[in-house]
Amino acid sequence: MKTAEIANRYLDFFRKKDHTIVPSSSLVSDDPSIMFTIAGMVPFIPYLTGVVPAPYPSAADLQKCIRTNDIEEVGKTARHGTFFQMMGNWSFGDYFKEEAISYAWEFLTSSEDEGGLGFDEKDLWVTVYEDDDEAEQLWRKIAGLPAHRIQRMGREDNYWTTGQPGPAGPCSEIYFDRGPEYGKDGGPAVDDERFLEIWNLVFMQYAIDNVRSKTEFDIVGDLPQKNIDTGMGLERVAFIKQGVENMYETDQVRPVLDRASEISGRPYGANDDDDVRFRIIADHVRSSLMLLSDGVTPSNEGRGYILRRLMRRTVRSMRLLGVEGATFPELFAASRDAMKENFPEVERDWTRISTYAFAEEETFLRTLTAGSTILDTALAEAKGSGATKLAGDKAFQLHDTYGFPIDLTLEIAEEQGLGVDRDAFNGLMAAQRERAKEDARSRKKTIADVSVYGEFRAHGETRFTGFDDLITETRVLGLLVDGRPAQKAVSGQVAEVIVAETALYAESGGQVADKGQIIGSGFELDVLDVQRPVAGLVSHTVEVTSGEVAVGDAATTVVDAANRRQAQQAHSATHLVHAALRDTLGSGATQAGSLNRAGYLRFDFSWGQALSAETKTEIEEIANNAVRDDLEVSTRIMSLDEATAAGAMALFGEKYGEKVRMVDIGGPWSRELCGGTHVASSSQIGLISLTGESSVGSANRRVEALVGTSAFRELTAERALVAELSASLKTPKDRLADRIAELSASLKSAEKRIAQFEAQALQLRVPQLAEQAAGAGRITLVAESLGQVGSADDVRSLVTQVRERLGAGPAVVALAGEANGRPSIVIATNDAARAVGAQAGALVKIATQVLGGGGGGKPDLAQGGGQDASAIGRALTAVRDAVAAL
Repeated sequence: MKTAEIANRYLDFFRKKDHTIVPSSSLVSDDPSIMFTIAGMVPFIPYLTGVVPAPYPSAADLQKCIRTNDIEEVGKTARHGTFFQMMGNWSFGDYFKEEAISYAWEFLTSSEDEGGLGFDEKDLWVTVYEDDDEAEQLWRKIAGLPAHRIQRMGREDNYWTTGQPGPAGPCSEIYFDRGPEYGKDGGPAVDDERFLEIWNLVFMQYAIDNVRSKTEFDIVGDLPQKNIDTGMGLERVAFIKQGVENMYETDQVRPVLDRASEISGRPYGANDDDDVRFRIIADHVRSSLMLLSDGVTPSNEGRGYILRRLMRRTVRSMRLLGVEGATFPELFAASRDAMKENFPEVERDWTRISTYAFAEEETFLRTLTAGSTILDTALAEAKGSGATKLAGDKAFQLHDTYGFPIDLTLEIAEEQGLGVDRDAFNGLMAAQRERAKEDARSRKKTIADVSVYGEFRAHGETRFTGFDDLITETRVLGLLVDGRPAQKAVSGQVAEVIVAETALYAESGGQVADKGQIIGSGFELDVLDVQRPVAGLVSHTVEVTSGEVAVGDAATTVVDAANRRQAQQAHSATHLVHAALRDTLGSGATQAGSLNRAGYLRFDFSWGQALSAETKTEIEEIANNAVRDDLEVSTRIMSLDEATAAGAMALFGEKYGEKVRMVDIGGPWSRELCGGTHVASSSQIGLISLTGESSVGSANRRVEALVGTSAFRELTAERALVAELSASLKTPKDRLADRIAELSASLKSAEKRIAQFEAQALQLRVPQLAEQAAGAGRITLVAESLGQVGSADDVRSLVTQVRERLGAGPAVVALAGEANGRPSIVIATNDAARAVGAQAGALVKIATQVLGGGGGGKPDLAQGGGQDASAIGRALTAVRDAVAAL
């Protein structure tokens, strides 16, 4: 039974049980404290906790999830994967234990002809919470399970909480017996490799408080509404139903594994180490594909870093299989074809997905080439100094700075007869992880517990009136001071204000929040920010500038009209720039992020190369022609399917409900899903002036523009500058570019002649410097400061010439100078000096420690620099002392 069929059977089963079928949420979590949707229940947390009223009494879904905390186990076990799909059925006060158990048992054990999965009842075991007599009795009543196949477990295994005060409840888990060849008998309490968990039923019925750990908390009462939260792992069920050994061999994963095997020429199943690599590749390619499809792009931080790590681990694994060229075009295509039945967007958005994937692989392959060069130099230095191991900090630098995998460092070092100081490397890695964990903990601490908004959200959704009105009369529903509910806020305090309706726009879709005020009888509040902390609720962060505001007060929200107008101009201009980009570059130029504020727009889009000056001019002209044509701006509310069918662009990273708002500018020419505010017609934008275009990633570009009055002011300033230059250079405006080019060429020629004179002057110093050689132990040493020099290259040239004049005896030359305010030092040694232990690289490190910088090189020639030019004398003294000590 194919994976997609299992999912379809599940959804069909619960559709017939009157459940609303909910599409999968994005892998990018709405919860600011977590980067990804790490479990099937994450999108439903607001409903389960009661913060947001559930829009349906019961639901079922197939939720895509990403979890990378066990990434090192991927490929080694039957069930660890970074991407997985969780089938779930949910009840929000609609039904409870008996129905949940009945549904689960019916779906699992009904025949395939009846729409079930056809599991043999004798292969299924269950666990219940140790005190949950009711669940055990229901299992015996509904399923007829014998007592020995119902095992009781403690809080560690069979009790669900969020880890915070709030809802909780006992669990009942369903296990499949894989047979005696996988382990010993005795049920899941004895062996969880043989007995594989496939479904977890959470009976959410209690409120807990004083949470001290996963197992230590106080049950303080019953929830007002009992909920059901279940999760069945699709991949686990799939590998059981398909009769394969693990999730990597299922129909949605195996094609990538097979393609990697074909490319590498190594068979799957012949070598344990290779098999782990094949499984890592199959898992990571699928995870990367799904993350890219949800708008995550490779970067060096946050979600993008996780994606980059998955992709680079894939490249590394292919390299360890003997493949050094690009493989993503074939591997990602295989994953696309395997996943498109469940998630058609991976095929629909293939152009964008593949652009990012292929560019990332090309970048990392270049990184590996550069890293290999750096590593070769480091290994040569280590061998030259007599070391048997590469220093741990050097291995960590290669890993952290250049993205060079540690196992490749180990492999290459071993080929050259060296080890790697793994203890030091592991220590640095552990310190980095701890810093990351501390950062995550600190980010979590800065986020208010969203449960504080539950009481306010219970009043209903905040009604936004700002599409039509800039002033709205309302009522204060709630106040938060220092993140806690309060009855009032007084002058000088910063607070959050919740009102029933508001004209003030909450930041979303790239458009920043409105500026404005909230006023009432006896109080004035300056609005600092407007956000949506939970779905459907708007919170205004305000400073009480006068008086005192209290819960229940009548209030009026007032939008800063000028700021809103300019923000609308920028937002509508962003749509025009997007359409112009697609007109010019094609459909592959899709939005990857934006920022719109009064007078300014920033627009990121998927594209792999810089735009020419002609292309930028064309984009700017198309956008401004649309302004001139006074195109109508219209909005319509419709279903997501209707909008998609009409050709509306859905933007990555945005969350859409069943009903969406479609914004047309000039009909289908610019048609996007957008909840922001806009001008009434394109001519109201005024003017769009592109001010910059740059790279923001391996396959991402960014354009920036000024809009409306801001664009006019910038052009006015540029006109004044041109007039000033024209007068200063006594050149007509139409010849300014030629005149500046002439002056630039003259300046470069003069600089070149000056450099030649300086080089000649330095050459004249070679005999003088050689004559200053003095004995330092067994070695002849020249260690002098040159004063001001043109560049480090001048010093390097001088050092090698002085070394040649010192003859065949042991000799070291160390010359330093100041170039552009910063110190530079170059050290050279001859064969005889190296024979008695003088290594240029080691001596440069001694000097640069004094200079406050770093450097390196080979045993015969090395150079470095620093921050403190005044320390040159001390650095040379340190070199003299080190040479004398030899």
